[in-house]
Amino acid sequence: MNSIVIVAGGKGKRMGSNVPKQFLVLKNEPVIMHTIRKFYNWDNRCEIVLVLPFSQKTYWENLVKEYNFNIPVLVTSGGNTRFHSVKNGLSKTSGDVIGIHDGVRPLVSEETIKNCFDVAKKEGNATPCLPINDSLRIVENNANRTVDRSKFYKIQTPQVFQRSVLLKAFEQEFAEEFTDDASVVEKTGEVIQLIKGNEENIKITRPFDLKIAEVFLK
Repeated sequence: MNSIVIVAGGKGKRMGSNVPKQFLVLKNEPVIMHTIRKFYNWDNRCEIVLVLPFSQKTYWENLVKEYNFNIPVLVTSGGNTRFHSVKNGLSKTSGDVIGIHDGVRPLVSEETIKNCFDVAKKEGNATPCLPINDSLRIVENNANRTVDRSKFYKIQTPQVFQRSVLLKAFEQEFAEEFTDDASVVEKTGEVIQLIKGNEENIKITRPFDLKIAEVFLK
């Protein structure tokens, strides 16, 4: 069985909204519902775990009724950090291969999802990424210089891992360097497998992102 842990702990501050960004309406439905549907459409047997702040669970339950949302989802509470939220979500999974996805990335393609799970089954893990097209400069010690952009990639989700690899990694104590799930796994000595993501798979954090998503969402 495949499992996906969808982490949705946003508060919407950068959106300038009182509504958490995962619950903002995108083409007649909250963002998080679009995200969940992408994984259900890819594999309707996929075990879906949604991690929300405890304070948002009732809000979610009301949305489920309002939008008549009937995709099976197991909801659990988040922690103080993304690391702890993911760890809580993992405890509710039973799949042999587990993906972790940002709740506000509703434009992930089914091709990206499939490729991530296929590679993880063979190689132990898979993380989608894209090359950086803009010029980059590094700023340090009150000075700045250009860097070789070919050495840098934008990282996306879902980040997918074999169950044994992921559970071992999350036995570690939390560290500030854990910016995503790949960094947690990497700390155990695993080599992270990068695969091509999809351009539309943006993380919705600002009003402009929501406008872009409206264009791409089919």
